[in-house]
Amino acid sequence: MIPPLDPTVPPAIARRDFLRKLAAAGTAAWAAGEPRRVLGAEGAAAPAARADACILLWMGGGMAAPDTFDPKHYEPFRKGLEVKTMLSTFPAIDTAVDGVRICQGLENIAQVMDRATLIRSAVQPDLGSILHSRHQYHWHTGYVPPQTVACPHLGAWMARVLGPRNPVVPAFVNIGQRLEGVGESEELKAFTTAGFFGSEFGPMNLPFPEEAAQSVKPPPGMDAGRFSNRQALFRRLVDGNPQRDFMSDHQQESLLRSMENAYRLLNAKERDAFDITLESKETLAAYDTGRFGRGCLLARRLVEAGARFIEVTTEYVPFLHWDTHADGHATLARLHREIDAPIARLIRDLEERGLLDRTLVVIASEFSRDALVEGRPGSKAPDQTSFPVDRVEEMKHYGLHRHFTGGTSVVLFGGGVKKGFVYGRTADERPLLAIENPVTIRDLHATLMTAMGISPKTEFTVEGRPFYVTEDGHGQPVHDIFA
Repeated sequence: MIPPLDPTVPPAIARRDFLRKLAAAGTAAWAAGEPRRVLGAEGAAAPAARADACILLWMGGGMAAPDTFDPKHYEPFRKGLEVKTMLSTFPAIDTAVDGVRICQGLENIAQVMDRATLIRSAVQPDLGSILHSRHQYHWHTGYVPPQTVACPHLGAWMARVLGPRNPVVPAFVNIGQRLEGVGESEELKAFTTAGFFGSEFGPMNLPFPEEAAQSVKPPPGMDAGRFSNRQALFRRLVDGNPQRDFMSDHQQESLLRSMENAYRLLNAKERDAFDITLESKETLAAYDTGRFGRGCLLARRLVEAGARFIEVTTEYVPFLHWDTHADGHATLARLHREIDAPIARLIRDLEERGLLDRTLVVIASEFSRDALVEGRPGSKAPDQTSFPVDRVEEMKHYGLHRHFTGGTSVVLFGGGVKKGFVYGRTADERPLLAIENPVTIRDLHATLMTAMGISPKTEFTVEGRPFYVTEDGHGQPVHDIFA
């Protein structure tokens, strides 16, 4: 493993170093041969699957648990408010579960919490420079970057190990995140990939859900016959390209298979699943709170059509959305409106269609936020916010701005989890550390994989070395959350 980044290095320099090492790992991935699954490895027997599909609702940028699913003491804004008393900037509201409260602004989600397990004790490591891209890489792959190989996204693991639910529908779909033209796009690409598994297990990227239907049709003005001829010529070009000098046979063959899969979808009836305009006006209106809401609707349609893993994101862009370093309270009030109705409607729609029990829905983020603590107590990570230390004098400083890794929330629906259940607890006073049943990313991944019928010890041999679905195969599922 490449050594971790030096926590004393300024974030801008750390990001450049991170990118350089990731690029080297990506180059190595193209040269890697076919990874071989190790069958019969001790402890690797697949558990009984509780879910057939997984939807990850990703709150990219650092969703503050005290302002969403783990409310603490609330103080409304006033000039001169002491920052040390600013634990939550929204009051708590009741949910459908007696004694369980979440934050104001999530009233619709509150009414479906009786279908959920709420984990309030997820924890993340201190990775030195607490960069969103590093923590998002860690969350999505289970490995702290950078690594000497390109690590597969957990969606790629599900696609590779379980295969497609419908051979026409992409097994792994990524909705809502632009990978071009936004800040840190190269870092995002580093984990939004199948890594050493090959292109066929990578994501179909749909940054704008309302344009998804166009992505499964030939280009405008090109008839089916001409498009078919062009596809055949392109395949011959790739197949005969001397890039074998830079790409292993496995990676080249995987690329060709991914092209064939895409072409097959263009000619299949299942492509209608990508067209959200086929929904009723009432349904469209219920989901249409923005790109994220439309993405939730598209995810529901794709689960119905047979997708295996779907990620829907509010989109991570530095200093936007959940990445609140100013105007935190106002930004979160907007985000509450964008996620509340569509998430609740997604859960109800899956339930009404008989799909929720076999679909694991996950709400998560790379870390939480706190008004005073960067990382966790004792961290040497550089502070990444600049609002006053002692008192709040302006509304733009009202909110939780610093990155906090000591305790955050993850919400699970369906997939065999208990209903109306809370697991773990964080302290009621700062620092808001997980003080009961902490859940690491490694064990959270083990839990998600177990729900999907994948052993946390599942192993592939890559370049003669073992690589596991959870870090070193040591992930332990949280069995207490399963019904």
